[in-house]
Amino acid sequence: MNWLEVSLTVNGELAEAVADVLARFAPNGVTTEQAVKFNDEEDECTPVGPITVRAYLRADESLEETRQKLEQSLFYLSMIQPLPVPVFTPLEDQNWMEAWKERYQPIPIGKRLIIVPAWLESPDASRMTIKIDPGMAFGTGTHPTTQLCLELMESNTPKDGDVIDVGCGSGILSVAALKLGAGFALGVDIDEASVKASRENSDANGIPEDQFAIGLGSVTEVLAGRFQVSSKDGGREIRNAPLVLANILAPIIIRLFDMGLAELVSPGGVLILSGILAEQAEGVISCAEARGLKLVERRQIEDWVALLVR
Repeated sequence: MNWLEVSLTVNGELAEAVADVLARFAPNGVTTEQAVKFNDEEDECTPVGPITVRAYLRADESLEETRQKLEQSLFYLSMIQPLPVPVFTPLEDQNWMEAWKERYQPIPIGKRLIIVPAWLESPDASRMTIKIDPGMAFGTGTHPTTQLCLELMESNTPKDGDVIDVGCGSGILSVAALKLGAGFALGVDIDEASVKASRENSDANGIPEDQFAIGLGSVTEVLAGRFQVSSKDGGREIRNAPLVLANILAPIIIRLFDMGLAELVSPGGVLILSGILAEQAEGVISCAEARGLKLVERRQIEDWVALLVR
């Protein structure tokens, strides 16, 4: 045993006071955990219900003394307002980062691709390897939305053509497009962590820097010509492409259509949309068709749908 976890589940009014007491005895501070609910499709999460406050005491020669003092402090607090009995749980120390990595294994996608954690080698030399370390960005290849995009990309990535990835996250789709034969990829995201992760994953896959431009922004910035393709003749602005990707969420995709998402698709090109729940698909299709795009293919894994429109 290396640590003793102490936890109390209380209401929101008491959580701060309990956290303050536990923090006096926990060298690494305290954590709070609360359930969430989603009020609508765009709600990132709203906290609800009781809060569990946790702290971790070192299991050393002073543990019993520390525990007694902590229980005494909680007793004094309970004199003001009743508290539940604290729960003590012994824990063994471990490297949490390494434990997480052990659970993240290579994932074959479609007929030609395999997503491999950046710290492993591919177990299948016959497939194109995409190395990914997601960091703080979305996109490990484990989620159905990403897998659906990759499957559709296998037969729809333009040879030597441009690709625009809106909401690029970890950069996994852009890297895959370049591995599948695209000539240039532009990845944009409104999150700085995604821009950083995309560049790191691009480097891990040996993608030349002049083949993959990454920047902060979204549809508006692309249409404004904020990003350039480097070339021998000095470069060119990229405002549209024969393949556009948007693996986000249905309400955001609909909002992006209002911003000009369809204009990013060059004539004859295709747009792959994912992050769509099955019950939301018809709404997204209607929105796409209203802007001159036609549904070509629909794929589904569990409750998630991806659409290919032209």
